[in-house]
Amino acid sequence: MSYMITHVLRNECPNCHKGKVLDEKNIFLTFKFPKMHKECSECGFKFEKEPGFFFGAMYMSYGLTVAQGIATYCIAQFFFEKNFDLRIIPIIAVVIIAFSFFNIRLSRLLWIYMFKNYSS
Repeated sequence: MSYMITHVLRNECPNCHKGKVLDEKNIFLTFKFPKMHKECSECGFKFEKEPGFFFGAMYMSYGLTVAQGIATYCIAQFFFEKNFDLRIIPIIAVVIIAFSFFNIRLSRLLWIYMFKNYSS
C-alpha cells in the first residue's frame, strides 16, 4: 500500500512504474490544467479506458476537497474564540482554491490506480 502511494505521488504508470501519466514532472506546484499522456511511453498501458473515464475522478476530487475543508476548519478553529467564527470561511476558501490544481492531478492518478487490473 505504501508503495502505491509513492508511485501515485511520483506520477508513475500503474503498470510498469517507469513511465509518467501526466506531462508534468512535478504534480505539486503546477497551476495549469493537467495534460495527460494517452498511454505509457514505456509499456503502452492505456490510461483512459473509455470515453468519459475520468468523470469518476471528479467525485474523488470532491472527496479530497471536503477532507481538506474539514481539516482546515479543525486547525483554524484553535485561532478563534468562538467555535464557529465566520472569519474561518475565507480561510477555508483560500485553502480549497490553493489545492484545487493539485486535487485535479491527484484524483486522476488515484482513479487510474483504482481501476488498474491487479490480477496480472
